[in-house]
Amino acid sequence: QVQLVESGGGLVQLGGSLRLSCRASGSVVKLYTTGWYRQAPGKQRVMVATITSGERTDYVDSVKGRFTISRDNAKNTMYLQMNSLKPEDTAVYYCYARHPLLSSGYWGQGTQVTVSS
Repeated sequence: QVQLVESGGGLVQLGGSLRLSCRASGSVVKLYTTGWYRQAPGKQRVMVATITSGERTDYVDSVKGRFTISRDNAKNTMYLQMNSLKPEDTAVYYCYARHPLLSSGYWGQGTQVTVSS
């Protein structure tokens, strides 16, 4: 069982930056594929960025060049650095972790990011 706890969300102005953190407990996740998803009001939850155990990253087109996903296996923590934030980035952000041999994974409780114009 893995528990994921996000932090770092908040209110920021257009063009600002935030860094989200997701700390895992209950299991070592260095072998897991981890990622960040977001859900805006009235919309489905969508992938923002993922990073594999081999440090391969993937991003949704709308955040490429602005967001950076990373992980610190020694701290069992994953990060999402978000720069040049836009109002359309406003959403609840969730971290996710999945063992590569399993079809389903674990979710954090979410952290709100609000970008004002």
